[in-house]
This record gives sequence, structure tokens and C-alpha cells, in this order.
Amino acid sequence: MSGHSKWSSIKHKKGAADARRGKLFSKLSRAIIVAARDGGGDPAANLALQNAIEKARSYSVPKDNIERAIARGTGADTDAASFEQVTYEGYGPNGVAILVDALTDNRNRTAADVRAAFAKHDGNLGGSGAVAWLFERRGVILVDADRYDEDDVTLAAAEGGADDVELDGSSFSITSSAEFLSAVRQALEDAGIEVDSAELTMVPKTTVELDDESAAKKTLRLIDALEESDDVQEVYANFDIPEQVMEAVA
Repeated sequence: MSGHSKWSSIKHKKGAADARRGKLFSKLSRAIIVAARDGGGDPAANLALQNAIEKARSYSVPKDNIERAIARGTGADTDAASFEQVTYEGYGPNGVAILVDALTDNRNRTAADVRAAFAKHDGNLGGSGAVAWLFERRGVILVDADRYDEDDVTLAAAEGGADDVELDGSSFSITSSAEFLSAVRQALEDAGIEVDSAELTMVPKTTVELDDESAAKKTLRLIDALEESDDVQEVYANFDIPEQVMEAVA
């Protein structure tokens, strides 16, 4: 499995803990507000909103919260109007490429937070285009491999238009093009398969292997520091950590 898929599993578990503190819900709601502001409140006609809702559902954001966020985005909400999307690019320890997506109402504050995190954890913040070419936007869905048969998952995923199904320890990682994410999720649910997470993400084209605990810990500490910022929505990295090392540091 790719490092991306392993990181998807860990991020989802980490996200569940963040959700209990309310921090993740706030970030997910902000993404819905901005998507609705930019493309309208109908998910069927707004792919960005559709994907933001899919991700919020994956982390059990209540339906009322989602609907309120859409209403804020499509209404005359002054907070919604002030947010802008910014992407930062750089390298972490051991040459790991990192993309940071943020939604901010203060570019200077967010840039300072991101720059400080890179500097503190042996990383380097680069310019636009520094690492983006190493990633491609894809839909990724996780399903509990202990509960479902691989053939059943593969068949349902194919019905929805998925490109690939891979086993990652205790999860099946299902990838699709961005526009088929919702259709694949629906096909899985129609087949009686519960989805653990579904999100639009940036998948690395190549990976950097971190095969010792020290290198893995340094990279994960940088990612944690970046995610601590309230403005940071997502952090993507192209590391690949062997399973035995991941178990030791997770």
C-alpha cells in the first residue's frame, strides 16, 4: 500500500479524536461554507460542496450542522465572505513533499503559522509549484476490511466507477476520480457496505520511504504542528512508512 493510504487510515482515527474536541467539526463546517459560497448550495451542481459534505459525513458531523453551514455559505454571512483558500508547498525532513490547504480570513497570520511549523521541524517552505506536481487529486474511500469480503467491496466499488481497491491492514482503500467519489460511496452503501471515510484528497505520484522511527516521528511531528493551526484544512505528504514502523510511532 502507498504511504498515502496508510496516512488516510491514521488521519481518520486522529480525526475522530479531534472531532471529540470540536476542532475538526469547525474546520469541516468552514469548508462547506466556502464551497456553498463559491458554487451554490446544491451539492448535485457543486462538486466542491458535494465533496465537503461527504467528508463531513465521514466524521459524523450532524445533518443540522451541515445544513446550517450551507445556509451560511449561500446567505449574507459576513464571515463566509472573508474566507479565502490558500495553498502552501514545501519539504519536510528527509525530502518529504508537503502540501498544505488552508481557508483563512488573515493570510499573514496563516502564512506565519505555516512558516513557523516548517522551520521548527526541519522543513522548508517553498514557492508556488514547488511540490504540487508530485500529487494528483483523487477520491479515497476507506472500508473496514474485517467486516466485508474483498470481492463484494470490489464489485460494488466498480459499479460506482472506482478505479482501484487495495488492502491496507484492516482497511480497504478505494480510489476513484474526483467526480466519481459520491457515486462510489453510494454504490457501496447500496450494497450494504458501511463507509468509514470518504474524501477528496491529493494522492502522491511517488513516495519517500521513511524506514526508521526517528525519520517517521520527525515527519509526523511536522504534520501535527501544521494541523494545529485553525486555518489549515488539510495536509498532504508523499511519505511511505512501513507498517511495523508506523505501528511503533502512531
